[in-house]
Amino acid sequence: MKKLFVLAEGQTKETFVREVLAPHLYDFGVAPVPVLLTTKRTKTGLTFKGGVTKYSRARDDILRLLRDSSAVAVTTMVDYYGLPTDFPGHDTCPAGTPYARVTYMQKLWAADIDNPRFLPFLTLHEFEALLFVNVAAIAAALPDYPVTKALTQIRKQVTSPEEIDDGPMTHPSAHILRYAPAYQKLVDGPLITRTIGLAGIRAECPHFDAWIVSLEQLSMS
Repeated sequence: MKKLFVLAEGQTKETFVREVLAPHLYDFGVAPVPVLLTTKRTKTGLTFKGGVTKYSRARDDILRLLRDSSAVAVTTMVDYYGLPTDFPGHDTCPAGTPYARVTYMQKLWAADIDNPRFLPFLTLHEFEALLFVNVAAIAAALPDYPVTKALTQIRKQVTSPEEIDDGPMTHPSAHILRYAPAYQKLVDGPLITRTIGLAGIRAECPHFDAWIVSLEQLSMS
């Protein structure tokens, strides 16, 4: 079994890696080990975990994990939405489709780390986009809110849930919270993705699917 570090932005993605991604990759001889990003490190050495607040901290975490030669690779699960301004490619990203933009930024991220064992992945546009693969699963997890009609309409406006944009009020989780304010990322997010299943997500999210394919191929490394 080949060890794979997955640097995760927040506990929601950490849970997703452990409960949804890992069982699938085990069948390919790959064992994902989720690691939470460091958001802050004090002078005394105390660390805080969570999202990306500064690129330099994410970079330090990646380089630290790459020093562990027992891992076949280091990958990431970080949202494209809300990246800090010091992130590689943030200020030079060209206009174009979401897929062109995220590919550009992943390419520059890989160039900055400059290690063949690093496989950068940015979720388009954030983790909650994956939930829009199946609006019925969102509705089932949040039965106190009549979300089906509104969220279905949002889903119909794009070819893939990954295309739901990164506007301050229109990113995927903002849509969900607008119609179901009790939505809890840590609890409801992983639950809904488990209900949908990895195969269902891959069928409608080509950027996500390409990442999974690259992880499956690590068994041949």
